Amino acid sequence: MHRLSVIMPVYNEHMNLGEWLSEVSDYCFEKGCRLILVDDGSTDGSGAIVNTFSHFEHVTVLRHKLNKGYGAALKTGLQACQTEYAVTIDADGQHFTGDIERLFQVITSADADLVVGSRQNQLKASFFRGMGKRFIRNLARVLMTVPVHDLNSGMKMYRTGLAVKYLPLLPDTMAFSDIITLVFLNNRDLVLEEPIRVKARIHGKSAITLQTAFQTIMEVIHIVILFNPMKIFLPLSLLCFIGTVAWGLPFILQGRGVSMGSLLGIITTLLLFLLGLIAEQLSLIRRNQIKNN
Repeated sequence: MHRLSVIMPVYNEHMNLGEWLSEVSDYCFEKGCRLILVDDGSTDGSGAIVNTFSHFEHVTVLRHKLNKGYGAALKTGLQACQTEYAVTIDADGQHFTGDIERLFQVITSADADLVVGSRQNQLKASFFRGMGKRFIRNLARVLMTVPVHDLNSGMKMYRTGLAVKYLPLLPDTMAFSDIITLVFLNNRDLVLEEPIRVKARIHGKSAITLQTAFQTIMEVIHIVILFNPMKIFLPLSLLCFIGTVAWGLPFILQGRGVSMGSLLGIITTLLLFLLGLIAEQLSLIRRNQIKNN
């Protein structure tokens, strides 16, 4: 597995890092993988724990002076990756190192571009967190074709060159996990999903909040507008047109002519449609820029 690097973003996880980081480091040494640790401006002593592994030849330690976000840490790790494949895992100790090898076998045997470690039917999330995940997943499926169940899994294995190419499109926030999967799917790369196991978090709490969910929803909409803007603008234009007809038809039937509301609706319908066409052209230019990098 010399073709693989393991990337772990770390932010204020000192209570979970000790044994887990030792386990991951030993696994990477045994399998011949590189381990890239990215301390994302931790303030709780996590940086000191990470630093104790910097003297190992198979470990690369990178740091952000200030907290930049989960996505930013993953970007730093991927940019430093020099192997053909990269797998991302979380620092909270919820993953199993044995699943890394399983994902590697899948991505190499199938010549895939991305393998998502699916936690489906594993640990149950809280009611509100589970509801938020379902909403984001269903929103993405309404707006685009998404054959992947666990969009925001923290364990994913990438073909490094492609992941690095797509980094300019990706957010620095927790939404990174969802969006990078959607980017691979929309670029017609081969994306597979493989079941993995997860353990319950022992210490601390998840960084996913209501704000995180809102950021993810906005990023999903941004990606849809980037790859297929008419999925947004055409339905809005049609809804506006239907509303305009429903509002204005009674006035016409009564012989009162076209109302001001109907004229406003017609103008809005045309504007939405034209904005969609402009967005389509801008989308094409941006996608071509990314492909040619």
